[in-house]
Amino acid sequence: MRMHLSSRSGTSGQEGDQPTDGADSVEAWHAALQDTEPAHAEAYRKVPELRPAPHLPPQRPRLSGRSMALANLTTAPEFLLLGLVDGTDIHPLLFLLFLGVYLLNALGNLAMVVVVRSDGALRSPMYYFLGHLSLVDVCFTTVTVPRLLAGLLHPRQAVSFQGCFSQMYFFVALGITESYLLAAMSYDRAVAICRPLHYCAVMTPRRCAALVTTSWAVAHLHSLLHTLLISALSYPCPAPVRHFFCDMTVMLSLATSNTATAEAAIFSEGLAVVLTPLLLVSLSYARILVAVLGVRAAGGRRRAFATCGAHLVVVSLFFGSVLSVYFRPSSAYSALYDRLASVVYAVLTPTLNPFIYSLRNKEVKGALKRGLRWRAAPQEV
Repeated sequence: MRMHLSSRSGTSGQEGDQPTDGADSVEAWHAALQDTEPAHAEAYRKVPELRPAPHLPPQRPRLSGRSMALANLTTAPEFLLLGLVDGTDIHPLLFLLFLGVYLLNALGNLAMVVVVRSDGALRSPMYYFLGHLSLVDVCFTTVTVPRLLAGLLHPRQAVSFQGCFSQMYFFVALGITESYLLAAMSYDRAVAICRPLHYCAVMTPRRCAALVTTSWAVAHLHSLLHTLLISALSYPCPAPVRHFFCDMTVMLSLATSNTATAEAAIFSEGLAVVLTPLLLVSLSYARILVAVLGVRAAGGRRRAFATCGAHLVVVSLFFGSVLSVYFRPSSAYSALYDRLASVVYAVLTPTLNPFIYSLRNKEVKGALKRGLRWRAAPQEV
């Protein structure tokens, strides 16, 4: 069309002094437009179905899971954490209680990490696992407890989309890592009690490192899958979260889109990932129980039962609360129960671990005393 009109413009320039009729000029321009009409325009005139319908509003395309996740990142929905207790009142006594528990947790677990790393007498596989467990426990509580404390003094904390799902990712990853480390520790104790002569050959440094590495890798892959599935759902803005952190069950109950796929993946893959360490712990302590019952000395049997009984209480609290929260349908969701159960496995159990697993041990007490004497000696000099 552009070439055709420019040629006509050149002709009119040459004959600009000649008079032209207005009607003839309009007809000439109309003929030029008809000559430049696309070839398929005739098909649009003959077949009405091929004609576009400009009066219809454009339809919104349906978003896939990946597109929905990208849309969530761009629109940035905001979540409102309602905290441990509903309402807008502050709770200073609860704040002091949980602050004391958190400081006790940090002190006990960090002391265990330092002692295991610095004392040469604690080089056995059991203390190698205990050092990693204490490190995980400190990080595990740090993911949730600071925001819990803030919610007790300033209720209804606003959290961004990225902050909410980052917290979920690290919470799930560290929780699964702890469950696999508990399984590795129970396996270590079973080998030490049931096969004491083969202990050094079975629990080699390479095997211990492989168990710890597998625990971290499986936990982070599991957490990544669940975080991607749940973050791909759509949420209202702002969305009130009846919890003190962004938990999976709460986010599933808040979603406005279909959660069938996410729930199926969580129940299938998640059940396998969580039940595997629980099964290993159960089998290990069953073998320990059989071996202890075969001991004839009453004193040795009492000591073994006391140690294993304390371990089993912690393991039962951790796995029992986790299973009761995460492996039930979303229709049975209860905000009050979930918050109380979360306090058990996210705050109470990590605080008890260093005292039950370590501080009752004579070797750990001896290492702590040596460390304190070593620090006091330079001051006396």
